[in-house]
Amino acid sequence: MAKYDVTALGELLIDFTYTGVSEQGNSLLEVNPGGAPCNVLALLNKCGRSTNFIGKVGKDQFGYLLRDTLADLKIGMDGLCFDDEVKTTLAFVKTFENGDRDFAFYRNPGADIMLTEEEVDTEQIRDSRIFHFGTLSMTHEGVCKATEKAVNAAKESGVLISFDPNLRIPLWKDLDMAKAKMEYGLSKCDVCKISEEEVEFLTGEKDIEKGAAILRGKFPVKLFQVTAGAEGSYAFYKDLMVYKPSFKLGGTIETTGAGDTFCGSILHGLLSRDIDRLSKEDLEEMLTFANAAAYLVTTKKGAIRSMPEVEEIQRIIKEN
Repeated sequence: MAKYDVTALGELLIDFTYTGVSEQGNSLLEVNPGGAPCNVLALLNKCGRSTNFIGKVGKDQFGYLLRDTLADLKIGMDGLCFDDEVKTTLAFVKTFENGDRDFAFYRNPGADIMLTEEEVDTEQIRDSRIFHFGTLSMTHEGVCKATEKAVNAAKESGVLISFDPNLRIPLWKDLDMAKAKMEYGLSKCDVCKISEEEVEFLTGEKDIEKGAAILRGKFPVKLFQVTAGAEGSYAFYKDLMVYKPSFKLGGTIETTGAGDTFCGSILHGLLSRDIDRLSKEDLEEMLTFANAAAYLVTTKKGAIRSMPEVEEIQRIIKEN
């Protein structure tokens, strides 16, 4: 029996979120623990799953805050490393009225990109049911090699591989390289969560179904899901295509972590199912749960500490 349900590798950072202005007229910022891989794990923990994180932070106040956050939320830290010299990565998140965001990253360098091959313990990956990663751990050569080592270990051990392209254009010096790394992830994964904007980036196709068909024709992904923001989400599996609308219930504050919440929800669903034998009903249930969870996280600031309880998700589904 595997020690971990899901191990994720990648960035762990601080999201500074604008929360208003002071009496002096200065911007006020809230310190939110963040990073897509741990957002995914935080949702899984809420669902009672065992998790493990592999990544790097700085030996500074933010690094220790992130360590304490993971400990508080019971996210496994067997793969957490500290850098003696490079500081913890920071992101400043500006949210617009419609909930969309603009990111400014302080990551040149940041501790998350300093993770090395030697610091990746492949036993942690082999002892997992699912391994999850994205492209932000592939923007620089050293951490990219660490990521590839982890992916290869998962592949060799028959561990289910989950991938989220998570394109953040400001973090790439070369968008051709970004595309290449996204295609690498698609070539290795069993399950992929991708946004409609990322589908268009990779294929030039605005139509979700046409873009998904192009990518599924090139890459052997078993379960391919496309999120379409406020419009809902799609699942493509074998000869099935399932669409579920999002929960438009108002109260959205910001969309940070919504895609990660969706992704974690799908992985939670897969842990109770056989990915080779999914039914249309399975896909509908998983999308509905994921859409509800993603909606709920948009009603709070931040992500890691804002994940909904399973009971909240089920209540939203039942009432709507």
